Amino acid sequence: MIYFTADLHFHHDKIIRHTGRPFHNADEMDRALIRNWNGRIGHDDDVYILGDFTMKGAEVACACLSSLPGRKHLIRGNHDNFLDSPGFEPSLFASIQDYAEMTYANVRFVLFHYPILEWNGYRKGAIMLHGHQHNHKDYNSKNRRDGILRYDVGVDANDMAPVSAEEIIRFFS
Repeated sequence: MIYFTADLHFHHDKIIRHTGRPFHNADEMDRALIRNWNGRIGHDDDVYILGDFTMKGAEVACACLSSLPGRKHLIRGNHDNFLDSPGFEPSLFASIQDYAEMTYANVRFVLFHYPILEWNGYRKGAIMLHGHQHNHKDYNSKNRRDGILRYDVGVDANDMAPVSAEEIIRFFS
């Protein structure tokens, strides 16, 4: 199975206030994010993280990545500076890219940390996946209502959990 997520911000206390996440502190948030991930993702699943995994450096990034099942792919976000740290082990990711396109079940997905107004296949049914904005569920519903095939895969818009390619396809069907 293929899953997508973004904007986890592990160990980032300020993100709780900034986005209105329902947690008292970063430890509580981290436990919930890990529990939700582990409840959905198996070892043979692929998970595309569309940026902002953590802002807390290489040691935290390595520890968090090691605790999560699945083959993890990163689409770089604006807060993924741990990638450039000497202590980071890049082999924890199956791939690291700035942008990607993929096809699943005959549907093209365009993956980028930032939302864009038009993308490759925009008028041909391609779905643009992004994070960055920390939207809530109403954002994705509004896009669907307006006929815009753009979906925020961030945890804030998806009950603090990864979302599958199949769920996104059904959402727009």
